[in-house]
Amino acid sequence: MSDAIKHECGIALIRLRKPYQYYIDKYKTPLYAARKLYLLMNKQVNRGQDGAGVANIKLDVPPGHRYISRYRSVEQQPVTDIFEKIDKKVRKALKGHKEFANDAHWLQENVAFTGEVWMGHLRYGTHGANEIENCHPMLRQSNWRSRNLVVAGNFNMTNVDELFDKLVSLGQHPKEYVDTVTVMEKIGHFLDEENQRVFDRFKGIYENPDLSDIIEDNLDLQRVLHRSCRDFDGGYAMVGMTGYGASFVARDPAGIRPAYYYADDEVVVVASEKPAIKTAFNVEYNQIQEVQPGHALIIDKYGEYGEYEFRKPVEKKSCSFERIYFSRATDPDIYNERKTLGKLLIPQILKEIDYDLENTVFSYIPNTAETAFFGMVEGLEDYLAKQRKKAIMDGILFEQDLERLLTFRPRIEKLVSKDVKLRTFITDDAHRDDMVSHVYDTTFEVIKKGKDNVVVVDDSIVRGTTLEKSILRMLDRLGPKKIVIVSSAPQIRFPDCYGIDMSKPKEFVAFRAALELLKDRGLEHLLDEVYAQCVASIETGNANADNYVKALFDPFTHEELSRKVSEIITPPELKAEVAVIYQTVENLHVACPNHSGDWYFTGNYPTPGGNKVVNKSFVNFMEGKLVRAY
Repeated sequence: MSDAIKHECGIALIRLRKPYQYYIDKYKTPLYAARKLYLLMNKQVNRGQDGAGVANIKLDVPPGHRYISRYRSVEQQPVTDIFEKIDKKVRKALKGHKEFANDAHWLQENVAFTGEVWMGHLRYGTHGANEIENCHPMLRQSNWRSRNLVVAGNFNMTNVDELFDKLVSLGQHPKEYVDTVTVMEKIGHFLDEENQRVFDRFKGIYENPDLSDIIEDNLDLQRVLHRSCRDFDGGYAMVGMTGYGASFVARDPAGIRPAYYYADDEVVVVASEKPAIKTAFNVEYNQIQEVQPGHALIIDKYGEYGEYEFRKPVEKKSCSFERIYFSRATDPDIYNERKTLGKLLIPQILKEIDYDLENTVFSYIPNTAETAFFGMVEGLEDYLAKQRKKAIMDGILFEQDLERLLTFRPRIEKLVSKDVKLRTFITDDAHRDDMVSHVYDTTFEVIKKGKDNVVVVDDSIVRGTTLEKSILRMLDRLGPKKIVIVSSAPQIRFPDCYGIDMSKPKEFVAFRAALELLKDRGLEHLLDEVYAQCVASIETGNANADNYVKALFDPFTHEELSRKVSEIITPPELKAEVAVIYQTVENLHVACPNHSGDWYFTGNYPTPGGNKVVNKSFVNFMEGKLVRAY
């Protein structure tokens, strides 16, 4: 992606299902689970590089011994930093005690991070400072083991204000006004109530300390999640651990955020992406299951597990951006979907270059657009195969024409390379644009100057600034007649509020294009009309009902917006003609039929809170407020 955006975080959970000694004996290390979690997190580091955290819980250690351990880091390589600390801590504890290196009982009583339940989190900070206190997992502590709660998640809530007010009405005093804290405290509140319910049920029948074990055996986590999450509005995949060892992964009712799991007789494993589980545990893809929307995978203190509905599922709207960009393409389904996205663009591309394949060079923006590029090349080959068949069937070719037709191949070059070592923040604002223009390098002497078209595939075009400041200027130096920028994703028109850092409409080049078209056609009065509708809906508490901002795009066709985008991103000094092609929403659903979440393209939000966010974000835009709308 030429315009980098921050997005969903990554989660990981490992539950060892056998006694700790089993893993030491079989795998010859007390750090079997730690090493597996390290792999799970490293294979998801694409999901979060601002920070990371790990928590571990030991089962059945006697009172007086620490049973919850946690490390978090905001270092440049936070995952590596955390596991180096864990390794160092274990080695330090064993110094002078080598005879206990394979003794599970001694290790669990004397060494941190030797527990059976592990949680990992990778953070992309969509808001909040990049500080250790903003890193998951979050910990809610109590002297009662069953009241301890550790939570991490990949989520954003659209109704943080309502959730905050609910906590206050329950008598709590939350320390922060953010969704991470409100989510943890809400679950924690109902975990406390569940503890009290079970305590009252068995009080007088059992005496302490036996009563503590009875409470843990009878706590109903499905009930806790149902009561705490029933008024959550947002996309979420939350992982939690209780102090007594039960754990859960809860997924939102629309399945917006992803969660997958694998289980055998040794482990239960959860991650945000399937390839991470496959790599870490060497299993087949068909052994990896998806946590169903509105369901929680609950693992009890004995390692038994099951999926349980805690909220009624609604129409599934899993995030299509996961398929286009965020998740790793090593997932075979995602790989094929991205290739299909590229292939489906062929009719638009051929029309834009006037079917002149002989004088067209095809390339891509590294690295995430590479798979879509492969699909585009396959589509070109299919087109050429049909053309050859038609020419042969028509029988109108001379021998030299036939040979030329049979041997012709699309011209494919790697025109763009990214210099990942170049850092633009080291210079001042006045010179930053010049630095940005050199983040990418190009390959010279492969373009016929003044004659060739250049077609470059990107996976999406969000702001268009990198194209304007860097890529188009760079490609223009090659001397092409025409530059065609192709987005494998549709036009991003609306804010996201479920995890992606796309909350301000003016940052979207498609929105800026709509504003320009409104001005060109004398339709600027629509801005005031939509603004009035949005303000009224917020004041009356009906902002959830409808997305009024859609009206700003209704007067224009897909093609008209694309042409205006090309005008906006074209620097005035550019010599080559510039065109922009976007994927259609219809083709997106053909390529990704099982992931229909498309609200950033269509404005069709999967939860009512999405409508409130888009309406509020437009009000902020009209009032000049550069703040998030949720």
